Amino acid sequence: MPFRCPHCGNKTRFDVIETIHRKRFHHYSLGGDLEIESEEILDRVIEEVRCRWCDRSDGIEVVGPESIA
Repeated sequence: MPFRCPHCGNKTRFDVIETIHRKRFHHYSLGGDLEIESEEILDRVIEEVRCRWCDRSDGIEVVGPESIA
């Protein structure tokens, strides 16, 4: 999900705090190594997006992929 900061124009660097509920299939080898074989995102809530350039979080816009260039 691309973002844009209206204060400084940043389109590339953001700190994103989100809560994700997911269902994953964990497959452990006999040696104890974990491999995630499948994952389903059940719910995702973005709690805060903060600009890395100007450190503001108010007014951050969600933009389409065509707006990033």
